[in-house]
Amino acid sequence: MLLTSALSALWLATSAWGAMKEEEDSVKSIGPYLDSDMQSRWFDFGGDTIIRTDQYIRLTSDHPSQMGWLFSRVPLTATNWEIEVEFKIHGKNQLYGDGFAMWLTKERGKLGPVFGSTDKFEGLGIFFDTYKNNRPGVVFPYVMAMVGDGKTSYNKDSDGKENEFAGCSARGLRHANVPTKARLTYFQDKMLKLELQYKSEGEWTLCFETNEPPAIPQVAYLGFSAETGELSDNHDIISVNAKNLYQSQPTGKSTPGSGRGKKVSSPKEGGSWTWFFFKIFALFAVIGGGYVGYTAWRANQKRSHHRF
Repeated sequence: MLLTSALSALWLATSAWGAMKEEEDSVKSIGPYLDSDMQSRWFDFGGDTIIRTDQYIRLTSDHPSQMGWLFSRVPLTATNWEIEVEFKIHGKNQLYGDGFAMWLTKERGKLGPVFGSTDKFEGLGIFFDTYKNNRPGVVFPYVMAMVGDGKTSYNKDSDGKENEFAGCSARGLRHANVPTKARLTYFQDKMLKLELQYKSEGEWTLCFETNEPPAIPQVAYLGFSAETGELSDNHDIISVNAKNLYQSQPTGKSTPGSGRGKKVSSPKEGGSWTWFFFKIFALFAVIGGGYVGYTAWRANQKRSHHRF
């Protein structure tokens, strides 16, 4: 009875600690966009960004020469994570541009020439480029990743060809008939994967995947920005969901894309809290069983001695 009570207390304590740990480490997501004071608790925005409450955050409207940004107030400190964002690129013109970017960088909330955010950034940028400047043989829209070292500039004239870490063409991403989404998954030193949903709802297309992921700054801010020039478009963020990952697991069926990253299988499953608890329970069960067996053996020995 005492052993059972002790195990129950241990289980409750470790479960509560694990829940608090997960809440402490979790990345806050958008929704609702604004609170009762017309402020966002977790995100700041600036430039030409406008917010239509509970509908979208519009980084740029369909007007020339606009820049807007949205950045988290709290840095992303998790080691392994998954970020899923729903967005919409649309407008009324046959010619359009320029696109938007998703950021995981040390700096936050600064306007600049790289899809509305600062150049020579340090961290990871994912660019959803809708206007082709000079990349022969590449179909646009084009989605690419760039790893910034804080010194290297993004070359807009070549659409970042020499800056590209990995990328893929995504014809149909603009004005798609289904909700357009991107899902970025990161396991430190193991995997970086980008998947896109734009062909049909529930179907994820692999853009790129590599087992040699870049180093993300230990303190990085999640953000989004967009830019229009002479050509324009609406660049909307509909929702953002970010979470910690404690073990690798399939996130849904992906179809091969035209990714340039190295394709690898998912990493082996790591340890989880459930497995940790199971091992503790098994250890105590073995100790308890051994103790009960030893007690029974001693009692039996005493009875045998009494017979003589």
